[in-house]
Amino acid sequence: MSVSKRLFKIFGPIILAAILLLAVLLSPFSFGLNHVSKTTEEKAAVSLSPNVLKGRLIKRQALDDKYVPFFGSSEWSRFDPMHPSVLAAKYHRNYRPFLLGARGTQSLTQYFVMQSVKKQLTNKKAVFVISPQWFVPQGTRKDAFGYYYSPLQTTDWLQTEKNTAMDRYAAKRLLQMPSGSSDKVLAGALARVAAGFKPTAAQRAYINYKARVLGSEDEFFSKFGIASKNLNNVNHQETQLPATYNFNQLDQLAGKIGKQQTTSNDLEISNKFWKTQLRRNYKRLANSQTHLNYTKSPEFADFQLVLNQFAKNNTNVMFIIPPINQRWANYTGLSMNMIAQFDKKIRYQLESQGFTNICDLSQDGGEDYFMTDTIHLGWRGWLAVDQKVNPFLSKKQKTPTYQINDKFYSKQWQQLDPNQLTSYETK
Repeated sequence: MSVSKRLFKIFGPIILAAILLLAVLLSPFSFGLNHVSKTTEEKAAVSLSPNVLKGRLIKRQALDDKYVPFFGSSEWSRFDPMHPSVLAAKYHRNYRPFLLGARGTQSLTQYFVMQSVKKQLTNKKAVFVISPQWFVPQGTRKDAFGYYYSPLQTTDWLQTEKNTAMDRYAAKRLLQMPSGSSDKVLAGALARVAAGFKPTAAQRAYINYKARVLGSEDEFFSKFGIASKNLNNVNHQETQLPATYNFNQLDQLAGKIGKQQTTSNDLEISNKFWKTQLRRNYKRLANSQTHLNYTKSPEFADFQLVLNQFAKNNTNVMFIIPPINQRWANYTGLSMNMIAQFDKKIRYQLESQGFTNICDLSQDGGEDYFMTDTIHLGWRGWLAVDQKVNPFLSKKQKTPTYQINDKFYSKQWQQLDPNQLTSYETK
């Protein structure tokens, strides 16, 4: 056998497979790949997988079914019997949470997540957790944004941008992120959008080509490797709940479980979190947070992107403002007056634009067994959330009327002292 024949025998199948894969990715046909099983939906809804967050196919199909997007960050990973996913499954609610977020996801990431499911958000409902910890002076971390960045979402957005204040601000922010400007052609298109121009014809052709390839990749690969761990955890947590929903009974159960799981410390922090995250550094953390300030941040403008998109899609949203563990705040010196000022500012941004469905728990951090650790809801806190979220999602709601104000993109708003809100309102 000649050398060329031997080489073809070795490498021929690989080359042919690569050609076939490329043909599938570039083909306008789906070959049956654009379908997701109910089992995959169920696993993905609680997986908190970065691939699910960055992808498109699974989210679209799930949100077209009975799932409702629950946007947020690391709080969703705190599974206990009162977690929204557990309660919805146990009591056979007419909705299921689709958890969108993980540690490090903030408003800018969530805005681009929304770009691939705009149709599924239109005239629908959603839940959005606003974490005060996002609103630090430097704004979202570039490495965290990069970890969850998806060029597929960027191409989806660029295909529909209309040169609005929202589009121009989003383009500027994306160019400030190394991951967002890593593709030179897309970066060139972003620069034009940021300056108020349309992408060139050549850039538009590249965007459309890139969107098709990335969309095909998502259809081909997104269904693989979704772990069942969190779904198994949800199913296990259900077994601890009574057969019939009764708030008083559940509240007592939540308190009982919280007490059992916080025996290692007097801060009512879960034993697991205490052992793995706090015990070793506890003494040096005394008065360590006196300097923290969540009232001045680029995050306020990034959050406006989210509000603007919800308004554009006429999405009815329940916003959750979680508290800080009061015992922890007392120990670290975190200013609760500052938290109240943050609450005042974010509520003004919400309510002045017509977002009035707010579950504000910012002053409840001192309630027993309300938090599972220093900043995340748990046990009785999740149950308090359910008292607002369940009727909002289960029952018909009044159609919202939004009045988006582009002033919330400004540096002035980002850096505004909440004490100056009165004078700001009159401008």
